[in-house]
Amino acid sequence: MIPKDVIKRLRRIQITTSRKVTDVFAGQYQSVFKGAGMEFSEVREYNPGDEIRSIDWNVTARMGHPFIKKFVEERELTIMVLLDVSMSCRFGTRNRAKSDLAAELCSVVAFSAIKNNDKVGMLTFTDRVEKFVPPRKGVKHVLRVVREALYNKPVARGTDINNVLEYLNRVTKRRTITFIVSDFIAPDFKKLLSVTNKRHDVIAVTITDPAELELPEAGVVRMHDAETMEPYVIDTSHPSIREYYRNHSKRFSVRRGRLFRSVNVDSIDLRTDRSYMEPLMRFFRMRERRMFRG
Repeated sequence: MIPKDVIKRLRRIQITTSRKVTDVFAGQYQSVFKGAGMEFSEVREYNPGDEIRSIDWNVTARMGHPFIKKFVEERELTIMVLLDVSMSCRFGTRNRAKSDLAAELCSVVAFSAIKNNDKVGMLTFTDRVEKFVPPRKGVKHVLRVVREALYNKPVARGTDINNVLEYLNRVTKRRTITFIVSDFIAPDFKKLLSVTNKRHDVIAVTITDPAELELPEAGVVRMHDAETMEPYVIDTSHPSIREYYRNHSKRFSVRRGRLFRSVNVDSIDLRTDRSYMEPLMRFFRMRERRMFRG
């Protein structure tokens, strides 16, 4: 039986995210994802006025006169959310932890999917796949997805993105729109991310806390790594240490952005101390411009 406080929080996030989906993302999801999802229907003879780029040159060569490929818009999409539930995502120094922001973002994606009659599924992961929620439709199913995002209890602490990408490719037969929601503090995953993005439309959603970018001046502080539990002591009063920390964080952010661009994966950067609405809207506008140019 689900505790009353869990039901109360689920209801609150359902109301909040449903309103945002209705008021803000009403046409954005439809135009960006539905418009991009095209599947092959048939080959037919070329007619004057057909686009030359639609010509199927293999069939044309065999038949001796032009044929074109005909595509139809996919009416039903499958959305997959890959949610990082490792211990580094439990970190937070402002209004909320990274995991709370990630859960709300997952809710927005899930409610957007069912509003457009699409399926939505979820994979939660650490350095292993923790939970697989197969893609389905309906409000009841989406509330299960949101509940898993909010109240997951992972077994492991670390992060391995390769594992979850391998699992995704193994359990999905059709192309999906896949959101990876993580801080991406993980061993190298570039090769498998590139392979996965050729099969699916992958979108990387990065979650960052401001304390990961700028070390506050707080004297001598005892800390430990959230995933390895390795302890260490740091004197935050030294300007040189804070500068080193700031530069290290900046280099990590730059490398992460370059990685995504190098494998043609779109990314959305979110912070725990800011609203996620503007970054999401920028992402939708960027996608619309790209489709218009294409």
